[in-house]
Amino acid sequence: MKARSILVVDDEPSIAETVEYALKTEGFDVILAETGGEALSLFQEKRPDFIVLDVGLPDKTGFDVCREIRKTSEVPILFLTARESEIDRVVGLEIGADDYVVKPFSPRELTARVHAILRRLEGRVKNGAEGSGGSHLEFGRLHIDLERYQAELDGKNLGLSRYEFGLLKVFLEHPGRVYTRDQLMELVWDEPETALDRTVDAHIKTLRGKIREMESDFDPIVTHRGIGYSLKE
Repeated sequence: MKARSILVVDDEPSIAETVEYALKTEGFDVILAETGGEALSLFQEKRPDFIVLDVGLPDKTGFDVCREIRKTSEVPILFLTARESEIDRVVGLEIGADDYVVKPFSPRELTARVHAILRRLEGRVKNGAEGSGGSHLEFGRLHIDLERYQAELDGKNLGLSRYEFGLLKVFLEHPGRVYTRDQLMELVWDEPETALDRTVDAHIKTLRGKIREMESDFDPIVTHRGIGYSLKE
């Protein structure tokens, strides 16, 4: 089996070398980049299976790089940064990151988080396909491909992040059912007990935003104030 490839983006050589060594020890192929521009070029060229992305880069922020990648891809992204304020974590999650590790960090923790994200992603796709009786879910104008991990509106790719995709999948499985925020956290998030209170609301907001970018008058998600969310029947 071909080894999974991981793009590591960090301008600090000591950090990059530490991450590279830890990931190679776990059997991953590692691609290194020092700037945001180089990261975007290598992403287009190599199409890695995972990205470890530093927020503080010399030419642009990791947030900017993440936003660009999320326009076309749902590849898992883990932010690696010296920033530990709640607002930075919220921003990272809102724009589509799958996890967030603060420097200084343990290489063992980093590789464990990478494995966890990949394992849960594979499990969700498999379970979703088995539970739906196939690899696709459709409801009205919305369609998701569980094998390709892609969501579409009227046949056009929405470019959803991992958790946006997970939320839409839950809604499409049971249109009209109202889910509380806690239920959505349990169904979609890797570690719901450690997530922030605003996490579900933030991802619902970005999911709605991506749908409205394609169709400004179309909003299939219903907000039940004080309760949670559902998909319009």
